Parts: sequence; C-alpha cells; structure tokens
Amino acid sequence: MEKVIIEVVSSGCKFYKPGDRIYIDGALVDKEKSANLCMMALQSFFPFVYAFRKGVTAEQMGFGDKVTLQCPDYCAPVIFELKKDE
Repeated sequence: MEKVIIEVVSSGCKFYKPGDRIYIDGALVDKEKSANLCMMALQSFFPFVYAFRKGVTAEQMGFGDKVTLQCPDYCAPVIFELKKDE
C-alpha cells in the first residue's frame, strides 16, 4: 500500500504552519499523525496523491523527487510538498 507525506513548506493561512504534515496511508488520512486537512487544499493535492498510490513517480509527472504545489485559495496561499513515504 502506498504511503504519501504532504508537508507545508510555507503558509499564509491560519490553519497551517511550515512543517505541518498530512500522512496518507493507502486511501486513508492517518488522523492520529496528521495536521488539519482543509478541503480547499485537498483539491490541489488529491490528483497527485492518487497518482502516487497508483505507482506514478514525481519524475513521471514532470517534477523532481517531490511534487510542489499551492493551495487554490489565493487569499491565504499555502505551498505543499508531496512525496512517497518509502
């Protein structure tokens, strides 16, 4: 089962601070280990989490060893890095 770590790199949002992490284990969010999960932010990283779970690498998606993206809420931008938890 694929595991993914989503880490906050920078944040202008009151719900996230740099270093916060969300842990995905298969199809589930590990609620015990994870920071908040904002529904706006979920929109930005869900397709990449799904791809990781299907075995697609960051490199195959056109990134380096991690996927870097921004939450779509432009008023309080959050930058996330996604990587497989090997």
